Amino acid sequence: MNSDLIRNIWRFVLLVLLQGLVFKRISPDGSLFYYVSFIIFPLFIFLLPFRTPTVLLIFIGFLTGLSVDLLFYDSPGVHASTCVFSAFIRPLVLQILEPKSGYNLNQSPVKRQLGMGWFLPYVSIMLFLHLFFYFSVEVFTFVYIGQILLKTILSFFFSLLFIIAYMYVFDPEE
Repeated sequence: MNSDLIRNIWRFVLLVLLQGLVFKRISPDGSLFYYVSFIIFPLFIFLLPFRTPTVLLIFIGFLTGLSVDLLFYDSPGVHASTCVFSAFIRPLVLQILEPKSGYNLNQSPVKRQLGMGWFLPYVSIMLFLHLFFYFSVEVFTFVYIGQILLKTILSFFFSLLFIIAYMYVFDPEE
């Protein structure tokens, strides 16, 4: 098997299990954490290789979100639709952030290969859009736009901290 495929399978398993078994447990309880959700599993979609076709990316996004929905959350389709959205907008975000020299299509958009100066804006944009879409679909109305924005911003900062830590542990500089 291809080493990229094996790495991505392990990344999928690790991130989905971390999301369901660890980060779901740190969930709303009526205090400050009511507005904070730790969501790191979309990192799997964000880190798929550049050469991944958009149709396959959207299908993988759907399966990733559906896995989280069915295995750990009582939210049939919320994570699936959000992951499809993230997979759909990923090529646009990559195009906007593309360096002048372009991308090496055999690489993945990881910190080690493109540097933290490129990686942090990429993950930040993707994560913010993912979370905003997620909280919007969760309540399914913009009547609560204040709560949607507050949950998005707080969850963004806390989730981003864990994503950066994940990248330093599982994708260290060589």
